Amino acid sequence: MPDYPQTDRQKSKRQGPLRATLFHQALVREFAGMGLLVFSILLGIVVLSQLIRLLGESVSGVLAVEGVLALLGFSALNYLPVLLSLSLFLSVLLTLTRSYRDSEMVVWFCSGIGLTRWVRPVLGYALPVVGVIALLSLVLSPWALNKADEFKHRLNSRDEVAAATPGAFRESKQDDRVYFIENVEVGKNRVGNIFVQSVQHGKTGIMVAKQGLQETAPNGDRFLVLLDGTRYEGTPGQRDYKIVEFERYAMRIEEVKARKESALPRTLSTLYLLQDPTPWNIADLEWRIGLPLSALILSLLAIPLSFVNPRAGRSLNLIMALVIYMIYNNMISVTNSWVGQEKMGPVAGLVGIHALMFVLMLLFFFRRLSVFSLRRLRK
Repeated sequence: MPDYPQTDRQKSKRQGPLRATLFHQALVREFAGMGLLVFSILLGIVVLSQLIRLLGESVSGVLAVEGVLALLGFSALNYLPVLLSLSLFLSVLLTLTRSYRDSEMVVWFCSGIGLTRWVRPVLGYALPVVGVIALLSLVLSPWALNKADEFKHRLNSRDEVAAATPGAFRESKQDDRVYFIENVEVGKNRVGNIFVQSVQHGKTGIMVAKQGLQETAPNGDRFLVLLDGTRYEGTPGQRDYKIVEFERYAMRIEEVKARKESALPRTLSTLYLLQDPTPWNIADLEWRIGLPLSALILSLLAIPLSFVNPRAGRSLNLIMALVIYMIYNNMISVTNSWVGQEKMGPVAGLVGIHALMFVLMLLFFFRRLSVFSLRRLRK
């Protein structure tokens, strides 16, 4: 059969899917780049703030130095769902806002791509991120919080000598001894240049030794043995003041029994919360489910919120979007608290605020579409 020349309509039909595919890929690529940038900045801020807090606790003696990095990792993993949700919202919002400022949106509208056509590429970018948020909030974040609590419990259950930090004063759990160790020989169970202040029978004693070691008696009792040291007991200038030199002095190390506290709902697994549906367990479960739901709704809400009116200022839409985000997150926390206090039913607590935001998103879409329709009619 002879080849007939293609008409303009046939060419436009073939170019239509190709143009839509290029539009979709370019937009998703820009979303991902902006999201990675925003997420990196937010994660850096959170890690830095948590590191400062943990180092402060370590300096004050509340937390051991070796526990800083582990707790920092667990804390960062706990914050990942919220950071990803905020990064998803801001990446869509900032990308579309830039398109309005650079007049790219006008070009797309003139090409026949309306506002609702942006929903598909946004969902193509948002759904994988929402899946990661769901995995983190339902599985990994509770696991990280549980491991962090176990790590803190293990650190608190150590004896005062093992917990002592070289070069820093440390008070015992019983508040009757203060230790200072200058250096530690790793692997030899020996410490050097020890200072110990203790209270025995109402008298304050100070012991200084060049070195010491830990020994375990046959009955299981543990002792700190000071070698080649001096003990000062009493008040200088008084008659009962004593100075005693010794070659070997053993001090019993009291076993520290960490208090067993009941596990918080946020540290329990999602499966356990489903098996034990107490009010507070249900409230925490709704928080975990609400994170991916809110992330999906906010990503779609960013489409109409990204509109920029040059007469009203370039930052007005960003301020309004951040205010809506904060109100939304706070309302989720409030409704979860009401569910835990049994002031609100579980279904209303889970569906209510998200349904309200979904309706608000539809209203924003309707407002933007109606504005564009009126402009076309006027023209």
